[in-house]
Formats: sequence, C-alpha cells, structure tokens
Amino acid sequence: MTDGHIALAADADLPAVVDLVNCAYRGETSRAGWTTEADYIDGQRTSLADLKAELAASPSARILLLRQGDDPVLQACVLVELIQRPDGGRSGYIGLLTVAPGLQAAGVGRLMLSAAEDEVRRLGADRARITVVSIRDSLIAWYERRGYVRTGETSPFPYGDERFGLPRRPDLAFIYLEKPLTAEA
Repeated sequence: MTDGHIALAADADLPAVVDLVNCAYRGETSRAGWTTEADYIDGQRTSLADLKAELAASPSARILLLRQGDDPVLQACVLVELIQRPDGGRSGYIGLLTVAPGLQAAGVGRLMLSAAEDEVRRLGADRARITVVSIRDSLIAWYERRGYVRTGETSPFPYGDERFGLPRRPDLAFIYLEKPLTAEA
C-alpha cells in the first residue's frame, strides 16, 4: 500500500492522467498488472481531447489523483461525477479507476475506490454507479466484493468509434453495477 496523498487534478495534470490510463489498460505495459484490456481491445483507452471534453460536459466531474509525496509521477486516478436520476435521486458515477500496473494488487485500487465513493457522497449522491466491460469477470468480482451489485442494465460497446479503442472481439458490451452509499459505507 502507498502512503501517498489524494488530491484533485488540475488541467496541468490531465496529460499524465491520459498516459497512466492508457499504459494501465492497453498495450504491453498494461500486462504488468491485472486490469489489462490488451487481449481484447487495441488502441488508446482515452485521449487528452476526450478527457477534457468529458470534464467540460459536466460541472460536477473531477478526477482524484494519488501521488507519492512530491513525486510528479501518478500512482492512480479515478474520475467521479454526480448524475441526476429520473427518480430525483443522485448517483455518483465512478470511472477511469486506474492504478499503475506495478502497484496493482497492493490495495491502491481499494483506496481510490473508497476516496471516489467519499467524494460522490460529499457531492450528495446516495449510490455509486460504475460500468465494466462485460467479459471482465475478475474485475466485476472485485467490485462485487466491495458491495457493488449488477443492475441488469447493459449498453453496447461503441464499435467503430476509435476513441474507445479497437475491439478484437465481437461480443463486448458494458454492464452496470451500483452500490448504495450511506454515511457509514
């Protein structure tokens, strides 16, 4: 586990966030960790332009970063955003949960997920919501061990949109998981 500190990302941090996300999920560098998508999606996971657009589209969207002391190298990041539900409640969307491949399986992901849940709770969310590629059984199980449950909702993978990568399989989709957030959670 790291003894780093979690802070909000500034615009100047966004290129490092993109680099971390892409190296943790895609390509050969991602194979050093267990969250790799390299066997079924090629290309980038995100770009600086896409990340900036996503942040600009939602006033509540922000990225939490983990660094070790004054070291400029990012160890982990996670995007959080408040979403208004049709029932009047508010959910916190948690995405881009990323840990440097060499730090995976050391508790850093758990730390970042907890920080993300705390942040969306602080923003007024009563539940957290995530999406996961449907074939990621070990990652889905990891979230389920942390209290997330499958909602039964799915959405198709955006085949043909290279902003999301180049799928190597025809059967990709996203599943949704949620977790109620209470003051004690």
